[in-house]
Amino acid sequence: MKKKLEGQVVSDKMDKTITVLVKRIVAHLIYNKKYTISKKYKAHDEKNEYKINDKVVIQESKPFSKDKKWQVISKIKRNEK
Repeated sequence: MKKKLEGQVVSDKMDKTITVLVKRIVAHLIYNKKYTISKKYKAHDEKNEYKINDKVVIQESKPFSKDKKWQVISKIKRNEK
C-alpha cells in the first residue's frame, strides 16, 4: 500500500517538480498539548500544471531522483464562496 499525503504547493520553480508542504497536528505524550509538525516533499509533476497555493494529493512512488520520491496524484477542489 502506497502512502498518500495532502499538502499545499509552496514552490513550482523547478522543471517537472513541485515542493509540497504537508502539515499534521500531534498531541504531546505527557502534556496533551497539540502542536503542528510540517515537512516539505519534492513531488513529480510531469506537465508542470500545479502552481503555488494549490492543494494537492501526493503518493509514494519509485525514486525519480535523489530527493524526489513522490508523485502528484490530483488537485483538491474546495467549494469556494
